[in-house]
Amino acid sequence: MTMQFGNLYNSPLEAGIRAVVVLEHLRPQTADLTDLVLYDHVVVHAADVGGPKSLHANVPDRKGELLVRRGLVEAGLDLMRRCHLVEKVGGEEGFAWRASDDAASYIELLESGYSEDLKECAAWLADQVQRLTKPGFKDLVVERIGAWTEQFAHRDGRHA
Repeated sequence: MTMQFGNLYNSPLEAGIRAVVVLEHLRPQTADLTDLVLYDHVVVHAADVGGPKSLHANVPDRKGELLVRRGLVEAGLDLMRRCHLVEKVGGEEGFAWRASDDAASYIELLESGYSEDLKECAAWLADQVQRLTKPGFKDLVVERIGAWTEQFAHRDGRHA
């Protein structure tokens, strides 16, 4: 199966590359799938939460993106795991993901304009997560992009 360039947008490959870049910037922290779905959305729409220029165009009603993003991010992580760029690790709170030792070298090879913007957004996101902690960052996202994120909260009231 060959992948044509038109099929890269919103593909597991694109989501996987974003995950590798985000996880490398978060190093040594890990992130579970729920965190990575949120981080992927924020990296793509960074300007919505006070970050750098968004990677994708601001389209009206981005609410539905989170519905498909989870499967896309999960498939992207699995692809990047097979490429040895991320690792799935077990912990007290379940499974989480981290960048592999090969991730930094791979990221250095990414030189396109999109890749450079992605690195900038991921660096900003990692700085926010480290400065505010994961729960504080999630609160910031809800505050900045509005109550629609509540639709994606867990049954116990925690945000996705």
